[in-house]
Amino acid sequence: MGKLAVLTVLGASLALIGERLLSFRGRMNAFREVEPIEPQSCHLIEGLENGSEDIDILPSGLAFISTGLKYPGMPNFAPDELGKIFLMDLNEQNPKAQALNISDGFDRESFNPHGISTFIDKDHTVYLYVVNHPHIESTVEIFKFEEQQRSLTHLKTIKHELLKSVNDIVVLGSEKFYATRDHYFTSHFLVFLEMIWDPHWTYVLFYSPGEVKVVAKGFSSANGITVSLDQKYVYIADVTAMNIHIMNKQDNWDLTQVKVIQLGTLVDNLTVDPATGDILAGCHPNAMKLLIYNPEDPPGSEVLRIQDVLSDKPRVSTLYANNGSVLQGSTVASVYHGKMLIGTVFHKALYCVL
Repeated sequence: MGKLAVLTVLGASLALIGERLLSFRGRMNAFREVEPIEPQSCHLIEGLENGSEDIDILPSGLAFISTGLKYPGMPNFAPDELGKIFLMDLNEQNPKAQALNISDGFDRESFNPHGISTFIDKDHTVYLYVVNHPHIESTVEIFKFEEQQRSLTHLKTIKHELLKSVNDIVVLGSEKFYATRDHYFTSHFLVFLEMIWDPHWTYVLFYSPGEVKVVAKGFSSANGITVSLDQKYVYIADVTAMNIHIMNKQDNWDLTQVKVIQLGTLVDNLTVDPATGDILAGCHPNAMKLLIYNPEDPPGSEVLRIQDVLSDKPRVSTLYANNGSVLQGSTVASVYHGKMLIGTVFHKALYCVL
């Protein structure tokens, strides 16, 4: 009878593990391929061969790009290259990417930039907030942008016990921001188990000097985050759930869910078109190809536009799709006056005229 019980438990355990593995492959879109959809005028941006994880464009047309992210479990083709912030002026006819100098006193050797967000103060000073992973930790670095010198002055490093496994950030005031936690665990092995088991333990937090709190939770893997043009709504990408959460921002900074938009692709970073308020989403059509990289069959890229976000039937269209022959592992897309930048987690970046 004891042996029968052991066999029963073992069989049930194996069945559960098998079900979780099948579910994981489904959440990774393991069998999906994309048909190419590419604007006629696109070219790769020189100098961004080591990825372009996140992009934020100022109203003036200056675009900040974070590069060199070393993310556990993802391919890294330049492990010795330092993380950097690049700048592009999209007002130029043929804009070029330029690495920004960072002030002395900041540990550039351990700079591992992830999500970024800009904030413009009342005196028109531009501040760049950068999610950083020095030594596998998570911090938020605050820089002042020196436009004339084309440089960044480091002002402050923010640390907090809730700032763990931070992915993206959106700044809504001086030292006031929302940030996403994409994994509950921080060790690579436990993160892998978490991805298989999918306990929905990740969250969004609000940070200010006077208060730090979790404001939304229950995500499979909270990833990209941005805010509507009127700052009434916060948009959150749940990458492995393949959806976007539309959240109402309360006066006390809490978030309440309005709706969820299912997209059928793994949604990474989000931006908002400043002209229309539409959401642009950089997506991974098949994330299994990210985790198991094969240069003969590389991960593809996909950019979606979501219109009428608050309506009963949002409209979703594809702005860009590629099977990896040009762009691999898209993470973000951002637009300015008919020009679009598409970034990737570890590969290159694309400039398109729409």
